[in-house]
Amino acid sequence: MRAEYDLSKLKSRKNPYASKLKKPVTMRLSGDVVDYFKGMADESGVPYQSLINLYLRDCLANSRKVQIHWPQTV
Repeated sequence: MRAEYDLSKLKSRKNPYASKLKKPVTMRLSGDVVDYFKGMADESGVPYQSLINLYLRDCLANSRKVQIHWPQTV
């Protein structure tokens, strides 16, 4: 093995995994929602952010839509 390598001749290339990287976002979630996923994380050994991501990915895969029914006002 050489003591030093000349890296100046290396060609740069794009990261092939860059398109699959997760995008950092800031979300405001209710405490009970976070506690629910943290409890699941403790049981499963999977980080709670990953569990939230898996749940949202499942919603995406199954084309689930939010159904909100607001009470009628008079």
